[in-house]
Amino acid sequence: MTILVTGGTGKTGRRIADRLEALGRPVRVGSRTGTPPFDWADRGTWKAALHGARAAYISYYPDVAVPGALDDVRAFTEHAVAAGVERLVLLSGRGEPLAEAAEQVVRESGVAWTIVRCAWFMQNFSEGYLLEPVRDGVIALPAGDVAEPFVDVDDIADVAVAALTEDGHAGRLYELTGPRVLTFADVAAELSKATGRDITYVPITTEEYAAGAAEHGVPEDEIEMLTMLFTETLDGRNAHVTDGMRAALGRPAGDFADFARDNAGAWVTSE
Repeated sequence: MTILVTGGTGKTGRRIADRLEALGRPVRVGSRTGTPPFDWADRGTWKAALHGARAAYISYYPDVAVPGALDDVRAFTEHAVAAGVERLVLLSGRGEPLAEAAEQVVRESGVAWTIVRCAWFMQNFSEGYLLEPVRDGVIALPAGDVAEPFVDVDDIADVAVAALTEDGHAGRLYELTGPRVLTFADVAAELSKATGRDITYVPITTEEYAAGAAEHGVPEDEIEMLTMLFTETLDGRNAHVTDGMRAALGRPAGDFADFARDNAGAWVTSE
């Protein structure tokens, strides 16, 4: 059973693809550089990518909460069902109305579905847009003192693989978080402890963040998405943990302290 993993080179997608390959499952990595290529912005690539697939992981780029994502997820879901896909697993976000609308599209697809609704990724600090700020020792964000139960992407991948390959997950919504809430100041303290360096968090305005990101070459559409997430979802509504990992796989979620210790090498500088 071929499994299409959209966003197959992203944080969750590549981990899922690696796990599926290790299990000996036929995997098709859905990316613009894949064979065949898959591009969310080019619906003409979808048919070939879906050909012969019986399950699909839906990870929308850049985020399922951005304008236009809902229409694309709806169209992709229709294409997938028409192509014979029998199982859909959607990566979603907490506290995002547009993401929840996309969830409803997948729920109403007529095939087996699983929703994996996630908190902010721990890995944003080690391989995402916050990597360089951590290396520089200053995390400047428009996040105030809001707390978030950051989730380990490896946990997300484990749940998604189970949903794609095992029985018992159809019709389930798993809301995944870490085991505790942390402010960004708490995060800086954990990173400092893990690295032995002085890493600080500096709250700034949304305007200051956007200007700084632009100076560092972050694309405008990505800046708009990030500022939208900071202003619309990081407001305290998600400052609570869930038992989604235990519900899905019967084990606790990974803790940020363990993530920071295991990834300390990512923040080593040449100095």
